[in-house]
Amino acid sequence: MTISKLLCGDRVRLTALNTSDLPTLVHWFEDAEFMRLYDARPARPKSEAELGRWLEELHKAKDDFAFAVRPLDSQDLIGYVELDGILWPHGVCGFSIGIGERSHWGQGYGYEAARLALAFAFDELNLHRVTATVFSYNKRSIALFEKLGFQREGAFREFLQRDGKRYDMLLYGLLKHEWEAGSEQ
Repeated sequence: MTISKLLCGDRVRLTALNTSDLPTLVHWFEDAEFMRLYDARPARPKSEAELGRWLEELHKAKDDFAFAVRPLDSQDLIGYVELDGILWPHGVCGFSIGIGERSHWGQGYGYEAARLALAFAFDELNLHRVTATVFSYNKRSIALFEKLGFQREGAFREFLQRDGKRYDMLLYGLLKHEWEAGSEQ
């Protein structure tokens, strides 16, 4: 990977999240389906001010790296990816991704953005392990993590309740040597 390609793929690039992205984020956080796929907390709309404070905290964080996902040919925000809770002495972090624009779901943007973020985690931050969680009803995210090489390591059984049913939260992990072996193929 060349230095210039660190955060740039064939169709998307990872950039900073900016205050100009707040209206788009507000739109996503008004979408109950998106929120239920992305977060275990109750789906509820968030104001621009609330999301602005969240964005401000992200910019201050030393143990989190959050990126906007944008097409190569525009400034449009189509998704968000984060490496969070980095424990530097152990070389581990959490990983989350959300493609907020429904018109971009199922088109490979999430896969490419995730690959860029994982390359950043392993090659730039020199991390050893990336962990992720996904709800058992989120079949697209499960398929994405497994395609990226994540290994299912367990489950928090019946972790959350949605619409009167209980669902597991699945635990996934990806180690640097697994990433490197998968990247060579």
